[in-house]
Amino acid sequence: MKSIYKLTVILLLMPIMMAYSQKTEIIPGDSLSLNVILREVIQNYPSIKKAQTDIQSSEANIELAKTAYLPNIDITSSYTRLGPLQSFTLPGIGTLSLYPANNYSAMLNINENIYDFGKTVKNIAFEKQNKELVGFSIELLKHKLSGMMIGNYYTIVLLQEAIRIKDEELATLNEHLNFVQKKEATGSATKYEILTTKVRISSIENQKTDLLTSLQIQQSQLNSFLGKSQDKQLIVKNQLLDPQILAPNDSLFSFAFDHRYEMKIARQKSTLADTRLKMVSSQNNPSLNFFAAGGLKNGYLPNINVITPNFAAGVGLKIPIFDANRTKYKKIQAQMDIVGNDQETELARRTIVNEVAESRANAESALKKVSQSELQVEQAQQAYSLAVTNYQAGAITNLDLLDNSTSLAESKLALLKTRIDYSASLLKLKIATGEIIY
Repeated sequence: MKSIYKLTVILLLMPIMMAYSQKTEIIPGDSLSLNVILREVIQNYPSIKKAQTDIQSSEANIELAKTAYLPNIDITSSYTRLGPLQSFTLPGIGTLSLYPANNYSAMLNINENIYDFGKTVKNIAFEKQNKELVGFSIELLKHKLSGMMIGNYYTIVLLQEAIRIKDEELATLNEHLNFVQKKEATGSATKYEILTTKVRISSIENQKTDLLTSLQIQQSQLNSFLGKSQDKQLIVKNQLLDPQILAPNDSLFSFAFDHRYEMKIARQKSTLADTRLKMVSSQNNPSLNFFAAGGLKNGYLPNINVITPNFAAGVGLKIPIFDANRTKYKKIQAQMDIVGNDQETELARRTIVNEVAESRANAESALKKVSQSELQVEQAQQAYSLAVTNYQAGAITNLDLLDNSTSLAESKLALLKTRIDYSASLLKLKIATGEIIY
């Protein structure tokens, strides 16, 4: 909203001269609604697409953890030439070798985890929880993008409408200039009145130039979000929200705690920390494994050169006894992560309370200003009508009439700003409570 406030100061006070000499005009075309903008940005913004690849990575990690249930199967083969050969001679039988000089072996090996006392189950649960955390992070990114687009969208709405108001003001001033010039021709007006009117027209034109430049900058930002050419001139719909009855703070806080993704992420991190502690605690659990191997090999008596089928199978039990205190210190780290996540959850809760309370207060304040601004426009319109009558009757000066014309334009702009402030504040309140607007 800071950009809107700065813009209002520019409009209501003296215009700031910009270093742009070329004017740009709004090209008529299809106008974009806020919903269309949000949908297109969220579907195509690079940060969202990049974050979505993390989901695929998380799914791969889940499947990787599940592979602990599957056996490891491999084939090994070897050829070995041994020498010198060990042999002995038996009378009447001849010379016998203890092993062949050329040794051949080919084996199929199978190893499978039968039971690991919950280690694999906890690993899979951890990866599934991590996938949920990634999903929450993506939604949080969408939420923040929505907040950014609200500011850009309503700034463009304000600039578009402000330019329209300036065009109306210029049209009124030009009509007045023609009227004064006709009076000057008859001797009932002075050149000073013409000059002051032209100065006022020039000032309004400069303000319009500043508005057009600001609009071009905001459109460029919108094009960047939408992934369109920077030269494309976009028009947005003037979608202002109707007044709504706001729920009390306690209800808004409760809703926000349940729906804000910051809270969901903090709670999910706490769940992950608990699961990590359980994983660390289970690292020294025993594991029961099955193994089997079968293949072909020579070297068996009595004929050591014959390739002979062979096999081996069994089960193994591994019981860790001492791991040099690694598990102990990993548990301490996991416990500290749990404490840290509790503090992070509390910090998120306090931040949400502040954001909700501030957004609700801004929405209420803006709604009150709308009623006041509507009254000001009505009074300014009446004052201007009276000023026109009095000027034509010669009761007031040309400068007095111009001041009334400016006051009317400024009151219209102030009303527009308060309506936009209310719409933006109401949407930001929805975002602050975790409501999805995209």
